[in-house]
Amino acid sequence: MNYYFLMFDQFESLDLFGPVEIFGRTPDASLHYISMDGGIITSAQGAVIMTEKADILPSGSVLLVPGGMGTRPLVRDPQFLAGLRKLCGSAEYVLSVCTGSALLASAGILSGKKATSNKIAFAWARDSGEAEWIRKARWVRDGNIYTSSGVSAGIDMALGFVADHYGREAARENARKSEYVWHENAEEDPFA
Repeated sequence: MNYYFLMFDQFESLDLFGPVEIFGRTPDASLHYISMDGGIITSAQGAVIMTEKADILPSGSVLLVPGGMGTRPLVRDPQFLAGLRKLCGSAEYVLSVCTGSALLASAGILSGKKATSNKIAFAWARDSGEAEWIRKARWVRDGNIYTSSGVSAGIDMALGFVADHYGREAARENARKSEYVWHENAEEDPFA
């Protein structure tokens, strides 16, 4: 499966690299790091990543959008949001971590969909665009869209995605190999 990770300056490192670790353990995973213009992107924690220029994704692709402080200006950036709509339209599955859901909402991707976001920034995410916002959820799946709560919840969501596509035992084994205690119940959110 092709996984595309959309990056922008000041993204939250764990939002991205937690799911990268999980998806990298799935069968036939092909991981791609993209940004709207390509080139070097720097996370909020100073990780420097060389990215490919974003383009229409191949059939069957998964797009993951992290959150972080970099989302704040992007929710009002029409060029970024138009590019995000194009990417989401070509992806088979769209996933977001933390305030990445605010970007999806601002782009109109979450209209009529259930979604969640980081609990500390929940009001801001909710005000960024239309969705049926679910406050008490570790992650939410609505059709082909998965959204997760803050930071480490992205790992739980990624394991939920693995469970949906490869089976619950495969997800449990993935978590075991990662030495991670998976919150298997999406509705159990200790931070809500």
